[in-house]
Amino acid sequence: MLFSADPDRAKVQQRVGDSVEYLADKMGEVPVLVIPCLETPGADLPNGNQAGLWASLLPATWSYMLACRAFTLGTAWTTLHLNYEKEAAEILGLPDNVHQAALIPTAFYTGDSFKPAARQPLDDVLHVDAW
Repeated sequence: MLFSADPDRAKVQQRVGDSVEYLADKMGEVPVLVIPCLETPGADLPNGNQAGLWASLLPATWSYMLACRAFTLGTAWTTLHLNYEKEAAEILGLPDNVHQAALIPTAFYTGDSFKPAARQPLDDVLHVDAW
């Protein structure tokens, strides 16, 4: 398990894992599944600047997720379906030059604990002028 040596972080990872399992069991019941895609000139992703290639799609998807939250809609950034990207593309009728970035399940939030996720202190993850 990721962070198994850190008991506090390991507990968080366990909760995340439990949440992933729950979502996997319920994915077929989710009313809206958004799959953000990127279209390229050819069937293969071009070599080189992948960060630049995905630079508009990823922030747009994140903005969608933030907008959903404003309307009490819950979302989750998932990518496990990408192990079956070709099969998903066939089902959806996507051309060969369309590449999937994620699968965003979207539904009304029904819980009572919608709150910001705990974050590590900035000084622990920000490096200035050197690692």
